Amino acid sequence: MNVSLTSGAGTPVKVRMTRSIHRERFDRLVRSEAGWSALVLRVPVGIILMAHGAQKLFGWFGGHGLEGTGQWMASIGLQPGFLMALLAGSAEFFGGLALLLGLLVRPAAAVVAFAMAIAVFVAHGGNGLFLSNNGWEYALALLAVSVALAISGGGRISVDRLLSRGGR
Repeated sequence: MNVSLTSGAGTPVKVRMTRSIHRERFDRLVRSEAGWSALVLRVPVGIILMAHGAQKLFGWFGGHGLEGTGQWMASIGLQPGFLMALLAGSAEFFGGLALLLGLLVRPAAAVVAFAMAIAVFVAHGGNGLFLSNNGWEYALALLAVSVALAISGGGRISVDRLLSRGGR
């Protein structure tokens, strides 16, 4: 939206409304034409990520919490270990929560994808493909889903859809 104003010297000045610009950018971020398929990916992966993040952050579900996870991360070269555990756990827990709700799916999925890329190449990379050897197949599957959601967005049933102009 353009607005015409006059400067102190009486010359007309055109100003683009920043609120409109921000709204357009936000709509591009949350708009999705993915349909139901995004929901089918988001819900189980969101639950899985939240559980794994809770292991790292809180020690729930048999996890080691920030202290234990931080020591392990430091032992594989991710320094400082405590901070890396906090970042990884937060990416998984809060990213998973956002995916589950369908809230800001694209940025949440991008953060999760970054965390899973580190898991694939740093944490599990030297162990081979298979999970039975602590390999990277599981992290790769989560990376693939995260990238797909970062591209597609939250889909038909999501908070993002409600927040976008096209979702009403």
